[in-house]
Order: sequence, then C-alpha cells, then structure tokens
Amino acid sequence: MALNCDYTEHVYTGEALLGLLPLRPDLGGMCVTVIYIPLMLFGLLGNILTILVVWLRPHMRSSTYLYLSSMAISDLLILLLLPLDLYKLWRPAPWPLGDLACKLTMFLSECCTFCTILHITFLSLERYLAVCWPITAKTMVTRRRTRALIGCLWLGAIISAAPVLVMVGVDELKWSKENSGRNQEGVDGSQSKKIDRRECRCTHYAVTSGLLSAMTIVSNLYFLVPFCILGLVYSLIGRTLWLRPQSSRKDQSQRHTVKMLGRKHTLSDTHSLGYLIAVTGI
Repeated sequence: MALNCDYTEHVYTGEALLGLLPLRPDLGGMCVTVIYIPLMLFGLLGNILTILVVWLRPHMRSSTYLYLSSMAISDLLILLLLPLDLYKLWRPAPWPLGDLACKLTMFLSECCTFCTILHITFLSLERYLAVCWPITAKTMVTRRRTRALIGCLWLGAIISAAPVLVMVGVDELKWSKENSGRNQEGVDGSQSKKIDRRECRCTHYAVTSGLLSAMTIVSNLYFLVPFCILGLVYSLIGRTLWLRPQSSRKDQSQRHTVKMLGRKHTLSDTHSLGYLIAVTGI
C-alpha cells in the first residue's frame, strides 16, 4: 500500500469551482483500473472458494491448507479494500468516510500485506522441512502448532502496521497562494460554494516526527528479508531434489550388491551343507 504523503501545493480549476476536485483520468490511472477490476473479481472468487473448501472438508485441514486458508482471509480483506484505492486514485479529495474509516482502511491494507508476506515465508520454511528433513517435520509440524504460529503471524503483522493508525488521517490539501483568492469565485465573478479539500493521507506529524521514515524502513525489511529467506530456502530444496535421484540410484545399487552377496553366501552355505551330509553319510 502506498501512503499518500505528497505535500505539494495543488491548483485546481473547472470542476473545483463546483466544490469538487476533478477526476484524474490519466493513462496510468486507466491502466491500474483495468488491471484492478478483473484482479478483484477473480481474487474474491478464488479466495472465497479456498476458505469454503478448507473449512467444509475436515480432512483438508492439514498444516499447509491452514496456511492457505489464513492467507486467503488476508488476501480477501485486501481485495475488499481495492474499490477505496480506486476511488482515491480517481478522486483523491474529498474523502467521504471520515477520519476513523481513513485510519482503519489504511491500517487493514498495510496489516494484511504484511500478514500475507509472513504466511508465504513460513509456508516456504515448512516446505523446506518437509522436503529436506521429513522425519523432523513429522514431529515438529502439527495442526496445533500451526494454528498457534498463524496467530503469532497475525499478531506480528498487527504490531508492525500499528504506526499507520497514527500516521494517516483526513488532512486538508494545500493550495497555491496566487490561486487562493479566487478558488471560491466562479468564472463570471460570482461566489460558489466552499470547496471540500479533505484527503485521506499521511499527516504532517508523520513526516516531521520520523514515523514515515521508520515505516518505510519496516516496509523495505518486510520485502528484503523474506526475499532472501525464500531464495535460500528454495535453493536448498532444489539442491535436495537434484541430489535425491543420485542417492536413490546409489541405494539401489547397494541393495543390489547386498542381494548378490546374500545369494552367494546362500549358495556357499548350501554347498557346504551338502558336502557335510555326504561326508557324514560316508
């Protein structure tokens, strides 16, 4: 989620004279909208089906599917907030839902993003244990521990995103001084209604207090650290799977050698026993 922390001054004409800030139908906004709408529809359908399938079929509640269902809930919340992101993209002001809704939507978006990243990371670590240390995985990875770990992941994401509740709020847009005297005057010189310039964005306090810089560092760490962990884990998984066929062939050859030696010993023992019986008979 990108926090709106641009404090440049704005000059609006035309639709601003009617008390509304204008739409911004630029090429970038159109492309984002075209991508977001089908992504939201297919994402909602897929995540809802994932949650229903996992929770309606008890035999599918393994540790992996518990991760997937929890991650589906997180992704579902993100997708439900996409319409508000599109609204802010096309009409950044006025924000119609109030200060509390501004804080909660920003917080949920950031929290669910962090939570999804943590789920992907720990699911990959579980796959590493299952592939590279299967015996250890059977004893360590249980449903009870997985549920407890998922709860810790949600708690960690909530704590990490908590500063957003202080950082964002409904703030007034700044206007250029040369246009401030005419921003409430119509084209013909008549007075128009007051323009609502409230926007859901980063507050000035977030910038001056250093919260914005700290949150930027946290967001970067949430990308870089899992990226390094995933790269290392999947490299080790690939190495294990690459070497496993060779070790299997070695085991097969060793078993074949043991069988051949066993047959030779059996034949030798049979000959010795026959010779002993013959000598005894004589």
